[in-house]
Amino acid sequence: MEITEHITAVGREAKLLARAAEHGGLDADVPSCPGWDMRELLRHLGMIHLWAAGHLTERRTDSFGAELADLEGAWPDLGLFWPEDEQLIGWYLETNANLVDVLESAAIDVDAWTFLAAPSPRAMWARRQAHETAIHRFDAENAAGIASTFDSEFASDGIDEIVAAFAPRKDEFPVASTKAMLIHATDTDDRWHITLAPDGITTERGDGPADVSLAGSSQALYLAMWNRNDDQQVTIAGDRDVLDLWHGNVRVRWS
Repeated sequence: MEITEHITAVGREAKLLARAAEHGGLDADVPSCPGWDMRELLRHLGMIHLWAAGHLTERRTDSFGAELADLEGAWPDLGLFWPEDEQLIGWYLETNANLVDVLESAAIDVDAWTFLAAPSPRAMWARRQAHETAIHRFDAENAAGIASTFDSEFASDGIDEIVAAFAPRKDEFPVASTKAMLIHATDTDDRWHITLAPDGITTERGDGPADVSLAGSSQALYLAMWNRNDDQQVTIAGDRDVLDLWHGNVRVRWS
């Protein structure tokens, strides 16, 4: 996907998330984020948007951190923690609009800290925030009892981010011997071959021998690989324990 498509997704997904929050209410529990209610979800994502935008505007070459004082310093008009409930959804949408503005106006060659492989810092932050917002949009809709749908190309891109960008950051994995997993998005025909080894994870596009294979729509696989469903819409062949290892050990952290 192009950077402009990711930026568009950042704004689109935020509006859908806000609509779900209004429908479900701030006290609604968010089952896919244990211990959170809708209020905590909005607070988290608003803070993440400010955090991400701060790296680009301040051209930080080291991690910005997540201290509230840092965010307030970068965004004095938005870094107000925390807004009252009646202002929270509006505040979240403002943090999102601010992020979209920053992503749109950032120079193509802007130099800023990143933590995932990408063609450029701007590309990384646009993609990362697009899927951060989309996955949490699912969380909000799930909490509000709203069915979620995702564009096939976007969902496939989200699979790629988790399996080819996030997962290979790990320098160890709890397996005694190397295992392999094959993922096939049947609607886009995208395929990923993932090697799980004691010294970490590697991912390549294409086929290969695997201990467990997953096939399904890009949307079903997107949610499965991000640990957001129970895999019921995915066809699984082979050693289910390997997939369970993935679910138990590949978790996204925000730095």
